[in-house]
Amino acid sequence: MTLTRSSTLQEVAAVVGMHLASRGIRAVLTGGACVAIHTGTHVSKDADFVLQGNISLRTLDAALRELGFARRGAEYIHPDVPFTVEFPPGPLSIGEDLAIVPVDLTVGSLKVLGLSATDSCRDRLSAFFHWNDRQSLALAVEIARSNPVDMAVIRAWSRGEGKSKEFEEFLRKARRPDRGTGRRHGRKRRPRGGLARE
Repeated sequence: MTLTRSSTLQEVAAVVGMHLASRGIRAVLTGGACVAIHTGTHVSKDADFVLQGNISLRTLDAALRELGFARRGAEYIHPDVPFTVEFPPGPLSIGEDLAIVPVDLTVGSLKVLGLSATDSCRDRLSAFFHWNDRQSLALAVEIARSNPVDMAVIRAWSRGEGKSKEFEEFLRKARRPDRGTGRRHGRKRRPRGGLARE
């Protein structure tokens, strides 16, 4: 797929992830771009990947240059793409949990290694738990309503983070019926990945 000004963030993330994989670079998509794949609605300005293994900056620069990206500071920019690509420092973690198992996420005919719906939900909740980021709470709720997520895993992790009270607020919002439909979360859209619901 050729990247253009009309490419979506999901497409940019998938193309970059697949290209890096083809060059032997294992990178896991996280952050807002991951939320966008799971919900189909969230718009972020960048695609964040956490590198797995010891990858030199020269190797990364060369791989992304093949797609038309150039590094400026900590960002990679493309003249025809309205999104940037970034590589925040690892390790791959969600709160205190370092045992993250990435999954293949599907974007059209493409696949990119990223956080499961359950882990993407936890990733957003981490910002809510520790910085009281209400937008991140809303995104966690949207992920849970759009995908099968493992509430038992999220509950246990929340307890380990010392945030059981905040988890209960998230759970109430995630289980609230959608106005005007009477349907509960997880039934509006076809699942896009993640783990089994509790």
